[in-house]
Amino acid sequence: MTTEIPLDNPRRHTVVLAATPKGACLGRRIVRRQLAHWGVNSALGEPFHSALLIVAELAANAITHGRVPGRGFELCLCLTTTVRRGATLRIEVSDCRGDRLPVLPPARATDGQSGRGLVLIDALADRWGTDPRDPGAKTVWAELDLADAR
Repeated sequence: MTTEIPLDNPRRHTVVLAATPKGACLGRRIVRRQLAHWGVNSALGEPFHSALLIVAELAANAITHGRVPGRGFELCLCLTTTVRRGATLRIEVSDCRGDRLPVLPPARATDGQSGRGLVLIDALADRWGTDPRDPGAKTVWAELDLADAR
């Protein structure tokens, strides 16, 4: 396994939000503002819009499938630059339901009202996955390679 050494200090922004539709909406607004602050904006095109859609889907999953009453979810953005990949945006959403891991549905199983979120994330992200988080929680992450990020 090759470990990449970042060329700069990673830019990181983390916020804890209520596991409600209002919290998910606020998370999307925070991400849009933070990305613009880092110079990752609509001028970048598809990666910017993909990042916003991924955040929306991961936040929706956290409040729908990962919600525990009285507990929020954590949203973390990290922008790093390495020699091999260039700029990479990592989006992480952590919730309190480590027992409910996301599973990519079969191609024909997305005909109903739900089940499309992970299919979208799989199509838009360069990489995605899950990591366990103590105690009994999980982090779902997605990474986007940004060719022209500042």
